[in-house]
Amino acid sequence: MTNILDKEEIKSIKICGKILRESLDEVKSAVKPGVSTLRLDEIAYYAIKKRGAEPSFKGYEVKGAGTFPSTLCVSINDEVVHGLPSERVLEEGDIISLDIGARFQGVCTDMAVTVGVGEISDEAEKLMKVTKECLMLGIREARIGNRIGDIGFAVQQHAEKNGFGVVRDLVGHGIGREAHMAPHIPNFGDKGKGPIIEEGMALAIEPMLTVGDYDVTVKNDGWTVVTCDGSFSAHFEHTVIITNRKPVIVTA
Repeated sequence: MTNILDKEEIKSIKICGKILRESLDEVKSAVKPGVSTLRLDEIAYYAIKKRGAEPSFKGYEVKGAGTFPSTLCVSINDEVVHGLPSERVLEEGDIISLDIGARFQGVCTDMAVTVGVGEISDEAEKLMKVTKECLMLGIREARIGNRIGDIGFAVQQHAEKNGFGVVRDLVGHGIGREAHMAPHIPNFGDKGKGPIIEEGMALAIEPMLTVGDYDVTVKNDGWTVVTCDGSFSAHFEHTVIITNRKPVIVTA
């Protein structure tokens, strides 16, 4: 199945992106010390549903891990991605990645942000700032005439120039008719390598950076990916569609 969308699907993915953006804004506004991640997940579910879409993560099957139980992935501090909502409450100084997906009229969108809980350290602030910058630099490379490797190269160069690690074991991906499709979009690599970027392609670009080493492992819950050295991690993601030879961010 291709991730190159037709005109009607492009219209739908733009609407789906707006729905997801507005839904995530509701979740972000609830982030504060003392709030449980389960409460954030409830907000995410109803925010998507009331806008006429469906959560694309809830019930998503991954071979070897099972079925994801939640609308939202909530990853705190050293958790990189795929954290499970629970009764755990946020504390002052935490940073939390909020990763969310929606399905609307047969197409999917995906996005993530990392936000601070109350006052956070200067190091955490810089980590989030640089990760977001990496996302925008990667998106800028997603244009006709380039290859997927150009995206990862841009991300890696900016991250490492600022002293941060780039996670190797997790990548961005194609998106569209399914939540996860080819091609894989690493956040590292060489310019001019990988699949050619084509008109109508839908891509989920998502840098994941670490304060320390980039090696990661999975917790006993079978889902939550954490840094091996316990260092903080940040994650930002947008869904883009290549139209008129350039990337349009549908989740902006």
